[in-house]
Amino acid sequence: MKIVYWSDYACPYCYIGEVRMKKALSELGITADLELKAFRLDPYAGQHAESDTVTRFAKKYMLSKEQAAANIEHISQLGKAEGLDFKYATTLFTNTMDAHRLTKLAQSKSAELADTVSEKLYKAYFTENLELADRELLTKIGTECGLDEKEITEMLVSSNYEDEVRLDEREAARYGIHGVPYFVINGKLAISGAEATDTLMIALAKAAKEETVGTAPGMTCGPDGCKVG
Repeated sequence: MKIVYWSDYACPYCYIGEVRMKKALSELGITADLELKAFRLDPYAGQHAESDTVTRFAKKYMLSKEQAAANIEHISQLGKAEGLDFKYATTLFTNTMDAHRLTKLAQSKSAELADTVSEKLYKAYFTENLELADRELLTKIGTECGLDEKEITEMLVSSNYEDEVRLDEREAARYGIHGVPYFVINGKLAISGAEATDTLMIALAKAAKEETVGTAPGMTCGPDGCKVG
């Protein structure tokens, strides 16, 4: 089974959705080739966090800081329910272009390496609350996963893989994808959002039988923000 999915490392529902998808596959005993494609929530984000998450959330949704904190805590609890050490309130939002470029470098080596890099990037953002635009951090993550340090450094100081990242985003636009996560299974079944594991299991089982099915939109994040589930 082939699963292509669009995601961003600063998207809470992407992290949750990926974990749920892997759980659903494991429960069904299905082996799948997962390929992550880039979808930056804010291509114009800076290299350093400009404000804390609660303030940014409140401004984006025109909420009080108390309301914003409550919504953020709700999303964090969804992550914790999946066994994640999820600290959304203290994340540091920055540009994710280089994080996606690191993923592309890993994908050029193997799907397994790319998956390991992806997991570490999510953890760095949501658990360790680090800035994903920090190239020293990206180099550390890449080398810990088995990438060559020199190759990482050369990639980061160049424009390598930037075109591939933007190509993913143009492809998403052609498909009409406005929010992530967005999964496409075997090129036929599209699942928008972080659906419940049980719902994903039903969809995957039907996809395995080559049935064409669809699901209602789930929890997604897009350029305009995240829908609070």
